[in-house]
Amino acid sequence: MVASIVVAALLVVMLGGLIYGRFGPDLVVLGTVAGLLVADFVIPTGWLDGRTILDPADALTGFSSQGLATVALLYVVSAAVRETGAMTLITTRLLGNPKTALQAQARLVLPVAVSSAFINNTPIVTMFLPVLSSLAKRTGIPAGKLFMPLSYAAILGGLCTLIGTSTNLVIDGLIETHNADFPDQPQLQDFGMFTLAAIGVPIALVGVAYVLLFGRRLLPGSRSPDDPAQLETRDYYTAMRVMPGSSLVGKSIAQAELRNLPGLYLSRIDREDATILAVDPDVKLMGDDILVFVGRLESVVDLQKIKGLAPATGGDTHDAYRPKLQLIEAVISQRSPLINRTIREAGIRTRYGAVVVGVHRQGHQEGGKIGDIRLRAGDTLLLEAAPNFAQRFRESTDFYLVNQLDGAAAPRHERAGLALGILTALVLSISIFNVPVVIAALTAALALVLTRCCTGGQARRSIDWQVLIVIGGAFALGRAMENSGLARLLADNAVAWASPVGSWAVLAVIYALTTIFTATINNNAAAVLMFPVALEASRITGIDFMPIAVCLAVAATAEFSTPIGYQTNLIVWGPGGYRWSDYTKFGLPLTILCGVICVALAPILYT
Repeated sequence: MVASIVVAALLVVMLGGLIYGRFGPDLVVLGTVAGLLVADFVIPTGWLDGRTILDPADALTGFSSQGLATVALLYVVSAAVRETGAMTLITTRLLGNPKTALQAQARLVLPVAVSSAFINNTPIVTMFLPVLSSLAKRTGIPAGKLFMPLSYAAILGGLCTLIGTSTNLVIDGLIETHNADFPDQPQLQDFGMFTLAAIGVPIALVGVAYVLLFGRRLLPGSRSPDDPAQLETRDYYTAMRVMPGSSLVGKSIAQAELRNLPGLYLSRIDREDATILAVDPDVKLMGDDILVFVGRLESVVDLQKIKGLAPATGGDTHDAYRPKLQLIEAVISQRSPLINRTIREAGIRTRYGAVVVGVHRQGHQEGGKIGDIRLRAGDTLLLEAAPNFAQRFRESTDFYLVNQLDGAAAPRHERAGLALGILTALVLSISIFNVPVVIAALTAALALVLTRCCTGGQARRSIDWQVLIVIGGAFALGRAMENSGLARLLADNAVAWASPVGSWAVLAVIYALTTIFTATINNNAAAVLMFPVALEASRITGIDFMPIAVCLAVAATAEFSTPIGYQTNLIVWGPGGYRWSDYTKFGLPLTILCGVICVALAPILYT
């Protein structure tokens, strides 16, 4: 009993630390694991009735699990899809130019839900954030109407497949670990690629319908000064060259979708023999056309990623290396040798190994060709440069400020089809050929790096180490609950209360407990903490473990009522200008609705 009390007390402290939010969840979870290890070492064995709370081997088990490794590898897969521009090409076409919040939500939630079934949903949300920010600015639709539906759609889609969310992989890893640790006991059935689809697809469809029906009424409008639709940002003057032989040549401005770019204005087209002002959408593009735009920073950054366009000052040799470069903002200082020189005269490429993409000057915009702009102190240059530019020139007296933007200067467009092909092969190998998910993910990640769909550095930077540490530490917490008897104690009490009512009541209790843990800590930790409880409940009642495991997986993912319950909710909290109460008002009914559907259908579909 003492062991259970010690573990329960430390878990309560952990919950308080996570809710307080002063420290990162990885530090809180690791601190709890450390506390359990110390308690096991310090407290006499006799006081623990011969039980072990947590030994070092158990503490490290989670960090060697297949589930954790698979999550890390899927971050690399997502990075490759992002770096090749495949995701941007798809999302831009799907979202288009909606006129109302409902139209925007309808065009958003369906593709996000489908995408997140096959790509980890956290990177999906991250990739959509700049797209939605631009959409909010262009259309005037409040960001609060867009960002929460984005998160919810990603969560709902992730319920449908094994690789859709890290939680499913963690539970599948727990099942495999249990089967390996207890070979003499009846083996638990693990999750296949589409095992969860039977319950996930109905929940996703109902959830999407809920978002579309009630999103306009329950989601907030623009209340925050940080709302992307309300921010005043710097406008850059930039010129892009149409690459000869690209797919843009011969298309009209409208067909190339360059007329109504978010936050950008196409002011003119410069050709060798003419300048076209007040550009008509029917004007046909020609190779070496110079398109002159004025627009916000994030919109100019998006412009660099359009296939067939390159900075007008870049030159052919530069264009081939653009995916290896970074975008840099650099503010010219009063002591800079660039002052009073035009961009063409300044020799920026020779002096700094960089190419000017755009120029911002406070107060007004320059006319004429970008190469003829005469630079002044305080001008902000948007540059394409090598990744070490910021490190080399951050202390230089030539610039007041050097700021490196996230991501490569331009996607690897020529490898977009290859990245999607490898992603498709990953899904098919798991679902049709029953390749172990960790083997398929490792092969896909290596193939994407070896084929240069993303670089090794991009692959390493894409991995969210905080999430992985929480997952690994949560395995140790689950083992401590099992070793100390706390899992059995919780299961006994839950079953004692629910078993007289029936198997649905047992599932409902497991679902409710998991949801509470998810809402107060996070999804992966909740799944690991509740796994031994669910396993004990199955043993005590004789209910097949698969419907219980399905309820555990859904409950640990489909939590919409708090911003801290799932990482995608946390990601959109700030950009959407939300309050905690917004999640409760809009997300709590959806959380309850998903629970009712899951508990009602799981015993029917998985028995």
